[in-house]
Amino acid sequence: MKRFFTLAALVAGFAIGGPSLAQTPAQPSTAAANPPAPSAAAAVSRFTLPNGLTVIVKPDRRAPTAVHMLWLRVGAMDEVDGTSGVAHVLEHMMFKGTPDVKPGEFSRRVAAMGGRENAFTSRDYTGYFQQIPANRLEDVMKLEADRFARNQWADEEFVKELEVVKEERRLRTEDNPRALLYENLNASAFHASPYRRPVVGWMSDLDAMTPGDARAFWQRWYVPANAAVVVAGDVDPQEVLRLAEKYYGPIPARAVPARKPREEPQQQGLRRFEFKAPAEQAYVALAFKVPRLTSLEASPENDDALALTVLAAVLDGYSGARLDRALTQGADRLADSAGAGNGLMGRGPQLFTLDGVPAPGKTTEQVEAALRAQVQRIAREGVSEAELERVKTQWVASEVYKLDSVMNQARELGNLWAQGLPLDTGERLIQRLRQVSAAQVQAVAAKYFGDDQLTVAALRPQPLDPARKKRASPAGSRH
Repeated sequence: MKRFFTLAALVAGFAIGGPSLAQTPAQPSTAAANPPAPSAAAAVSRFTLPNGLTVIVKPDRRAPTAVHMLWLRVGAMDEVDGTSGVAHVLEHMMFKGTPDVKPGEFSRRVAAMGGRENAFTSRDYTGYFQQIPANRLEDVMKLEADRFARNQWADEEFVKELEVVKEERRLRTEDNPRALLYENLNASAFHASPYRRPVVGWMSDLDAMTPGDARAFWQRWYVPANAAVVVAGDVDPQEVLRLAEKYYGPIPARAVPARKPREEPQQQGLRRFEFKAPAEQAYVALAFKVPRLTSLEASPENDDALALTVLAAVLDGYSGARLDRALTQGADRLADSAGAGNGLMGRGPQLFTLDGVPAPGKTTEQVEAALRAQVQRIAREGVSEAELERVKTQWVASEVYKLDSVMNQARELGNLWAQGLPLDTGERLIQRLRQVSAAQVQAVAAKYFGDDQLTVAALRPQPLDPARKKRASPAGSRH
């Protein structure tokens, strides 16, 4: 279950949305390469309109194309119990019209421009994007500003689209044993944090959701001071600012609602559960509570969050990394796959995960023990400088690859804004990661992997129903 660690992957939170926003494709391993450090990116301009809206622009004139994104610092974590999934449902409803644009017309117009568009919802944020020829930027800015300020739809449209969302949940979660397992894992690991709720929502909440729930969420959170327009590509910053002032500027200013703290209490002991579902293979996932990165300033928590990210890459950051060698190779291998990942940043608490699929004849208990043994080995013996150099070289290369895509550039800027981090965090983060020492990696391996901060989930396969057919993608789905 090899994971290639790129900066885009490090800053991207879990999202339900278009594939180009959900994750960045893995780049080839660069262990044998020695790419130069990335050159300074094109200057990023940041403006704030009088109504509080943030405008971020990054020129890239290599091709006559542009990406326009609208980011909202609101996601599933801002919902309240009983309305889980409303942020995602509202994202769907934003395509259902305004007083001047009929349902579905937004997408048809963007397609007629030769562009593509979609949207995404995560725990931390919601976003909308269009990639179009640069000379059509004004057209999509006008469309996006219109639905941001004047979203309007009939109750009948809501009822139809809600069924699409429910089918999306059935397809992506209820028909996917591992997705269901992780849904239950989050609900077990987090008690007070809103991260315990799934982004798509609990089915019972979707069943009870009303048009008023979605309209109230839009009215509460879709305000200029809680939004950022990000534009990257063949554009001029001052011209983008002029267009933003023209189309977004007239939207009335309103205060962003106060967010009450919902801190996760200290875990006091191991949590473990078994999950039974029709599946072909067993599976085990271990989730450890770990600190998150809140800034690039040196502090015990920030330093540990970075070292944990390096630890995850040493375990599972390239082909032939530690978990791959120790668990998945040889005639008596324990696992068909094994992985590790660290939740570096987010608006809520983060987890370090270890996971694996037992090989035939092996058990989840054996895989669990072997996964923990590899971390314990690093806690005892440390890591080599060669391992550190390999993952750090890959991160530097990821910065170079990132510049190939204006979509990635825009996504990273919006993500950093949503997390409240400086817009130059990309290059600075790489430099901070390169400074992580072998001693720091060894120290976090010894510090955060005890039972008291651990939740374990084991999938126990049940017989597959041969009569059950795989669901098709729901008609009209945004994603």
